[in-house]
Amino acid sequence: MRHRRAGLHLSRTPAHRKALFSNLVAALLTYERIRTTDVKAKEVRRLAERAITWARRLGPVLAKKPEKRTDEEKAQVVHATRMALRTVRDREAVLKLFEEIAPRYLARHGGYTRIMKVGPRPGDAAPMSLLELIPAEGEAEKPEPKQDKGKSKAKKEPGERSKEEAAGRAKKVGPKAAAPRDRIKKESAGRTAKLGGAAARRSPRGNKGGGE
Repeated sequence: MRHRRAGLHLSRTPAHRKALFSNLVAALLTYERIRTTDVKAKEVRRLAERAITWARRLGPVLAKKPEKRTDEEKAQVVHATRMALRTVRDREAVLKLFEEIAPRYLARHGGYTRIMKVGPRPGDAAPMSLLELIPAEGEAEKPEPKQDKGKSKAKKEPGERSKEEAAGRAKKVGPKAAAPRDRIKKESAGRTAKLGGAAARRSPRGNKGGGE
């Protein structure tokens, strides 16, 4: 008989299993979205919604500042905090639960999370899921960050050149590229004159031994 044997074992010892679920619930409350296997996601959802329910039951007490609460209300907050800490062993996550997350769901009775399957995991092909908190009514959902596979730099047009590239190319070419046009013209004129004199000194090609 399986009396009082709720939950999954996941081939782990009780201490290891409790620590695993506590860390996953704390990560869910901190980042509001985690990625894990289907089996773990279904088990973590049960524990996370129980912790959120403990905080949501306080109702309007959460809207009051700590110094304005009565002794009875303070005792209720302490009791709910200790009950949430039984599942979530991260005090910062529990603090966020009571200050930010629980006030969203004051008008909602259960169903604070959702599971979306994202396909098999590469390597062992384990079915993976995305477990996240449902946004409050009227609150826009957070878009998933897109990962750019290619380079993030924008392509430049062929006619555009930055000053740094132009300066680098000028250094590589040397001082000849930066010479004035007059100097280039003089050098080209001298070369043509030399070529003309050499051509004039050449003897004209004619018949061998031919006279007038």
